[in-house]
Amino acid sequence: MTFHRCSILFVVSTVLLVGTTCSFADDVFQFRVESNLRAGVAKVDITPPPETPVVGHVRPTNGVRDPIRAGVLLLANEQTRAAIVTLDLIGAPGEMVAALRDVIVQQAEVPRENILVAASHNHSGPGWSRETPWSREMVAKIGAATAEAVKEMRPVSIGYGEDRIDFNINRRKVINGRAVVRLNPDGPCDHRVKVLRFDDGRSLEPMSVLMHAVCHPCVFTWGDKLTPPHPNGFPKISADFPGEAQTFVETVYGSKTRAMFLQGCAGDIRPNLPGVPYRCGDEADIKWTGRSLGCAVVRAADRSIVREELAKRKTIYPLKCASSVIQLPGKKEPLACEMQALRIGDFLLLTIPGEPMVEYGFQIEQRIADRAIPIVIGYANDSLGYICTAESHQYGGYEPNMSPLLPEAEPLILEELGRLADKVLADVFESFKPTK
Repeated sequence: MTFHRCSILFVVSTVLLVGTTCSFADDVFQFRVESNLRAGVAKVDITPPPETPVVGHVRPTNGVRDPIRAGVLLLANEQTRAAIVTLDLIGAPGEMVAALRDVIVQQAEVPRENILVAASHNHSGPGWSRETPWSREMVAKIGAATAEAVKEMRPVSIGYGEDRIDFNINRRKVINGRAVVRLNPDGPCDHRVKVLRFDDGRSLEPMSVLMHAVCHPCVFTWGDKLTPPHPNGFPKISADFPGEAQTFVETVYGSKTRAMFLQGCAGDIRPNLPGVPYRCGDEADIKWTGRSLGCAVVRAADRSIVREELAKRKTIYPLKCASSVIQLPGKKEPLACEMQALRIGDFLLLTIPGEPMVEYGFQIEQRIADRAIPIVIGYANDSLGYICTAESHQYGGYEPNMSPLLPEAEPLILEELGRLADKVLADVFESFKPTK
């Protein structure tokens, strides 16, 4: 009897000690957030019915491998409110963007022009059409997620880091004066991963992680239509590698963290899956690509919270947004092009409404120089199709041939994005002129 009583006392004491230790650890790793920036975030499952056809590379599917999701990140300071919406979809057509802006304005009172809607360019998910029940349900779900994010608004600070992935590769090669589809390790490619980490200081786990990478999410689409085990493409709905990466990050940090993905200038960048000229990926490939990105994101995010980096975080975050619609020269007719600049402290998000080639990102970064940390986002606020460099039109190939734009569009896009950057960075003379 004495032995059992002692055993019980030992177990109870151990449990109490463990509980006390965990509580103490939580207290130790909390940190003070002094910031004028507030944020709230929510994610929602928008997976369609299993029999829904996928778009991008159209193929039959018979189920769902992993969920299609949307994320809503709300930002506010004393002067401005803004919202970033991310979608595991192929694009952000104008009608869909308008519908989402309507519900976000209603739920969060964010000005329409301050709402950024970006798609991952996933080739294994549903397409959006105003007439379908799923599309209407998707908009309603994102409206509900926005309302949830409003309730979560609280002061945050932002950490930043970069890392790299190795699975993306250029898919164009010029041979005898013309471009062919070819996995080209010598072609331009952006292997960087940029990570914004939003912390409320309550623990070491971030409230939200915003990741940016450059690669077509087409691991699961058909390639040469020959290579097994999926010559006709992976037969299930999936969010492809961006979805796998988001799940990985959220698994590492736990249930309180919401991971979101922003696609870069990936018009001519795809996963490096050799075939004739490339193949459809399988489970091993999706884990390689998704976890590679996820690991890069976690490394960058964790580095940004060590004390030396934490000490560099700002307490004042300017939040400014500017957008415009310009006419671009099209092959058939002029095309309206909405572009947007969103400044969050030292970070400058610039959007392009289509599939910009990777060189656009490099050129824009060179022009911004050290004025801000630029994050160039494609597939945002509309879907114009391929947006190619003027030089690429000289050699033809898939992207320029499919593009609705003429070569003369390139300098107009770069000039307008530069003008929008000037407006939100407010470090040029024109920005100090009084407005009438």
